[in-house]
Amino acid sequence: MTNLAQKYKELWADKNYRQSSIFGIFFLLLSLLLYYFAASYATTKQSSPSSDLILDNLPVVNVTIIFVWGALILILFSVGLIFIEPKRIPFVTKSVAVFILIRSFFFSLTHLGLHPDYLSSSKIMEEFSFGGDLFFSGHTGLPFLMALIYWENKKLRITFLISSVLLGAAVLLGHLHYSIDVFAAFFITYSIHEINKHLFVKDLTLLDK
Repeated sequence: MTNLAQKYKELWADKNYRQSSIFGIFFLLLSLLLYYFAASYATTKQSSPSSDLILDNLPVVNVTIIFVWGALILILFSVGLIFIEPKRIPFVTKSVAVFILIRSFFFSLTHLGLHPDYLSSSKIMEEFSFGGDLFFSGHTGLPFLMALIYWENKKLRITFLISSVLLGAAVLLGHLHYSIDVFAAFFITYSIHEINKHLFVKDLTLLDK
């Protein structure tokens, strides 16, 4: 704990780090606020559902535990990682904020309704899902983004990659996303990470120190 406190003390003494971290946290909170309004809008504008080659041939499975608690554990784990390694705060917060903003923009454009037999039996599912925020899958994309950020750490890379596949499979089994939402998430998220590496060069460089 003493070493961790020393890390924060040394980093916080750096004006550039301090400003970048504050901006990153503010940027992330702003993106979450905009996401709420975008998701609410997309949900109210939902149109008829679409057919889907995979979902039409896949039975619905109750994936409430994975969809809700698996995602929450992943978020807490990710927050814990940057808490114990504070030099990652600027890059991770800004990267996730860009991810959220781009995803919000995408699902605001097209308003497909959920698949007809989507998992809706659990009240807690309704609390954790807007319904209109489909393209692209955040459950798939966010852990994949974390895998790309922590790519040099083999254990974390594998952990996040497995999480991405498991959560992607869960939203398909629950018919909570169309297959295009899940598969496109990998390609879009990779592009977002490449954009972030160019946007936040100084924050990325800090990770190598």
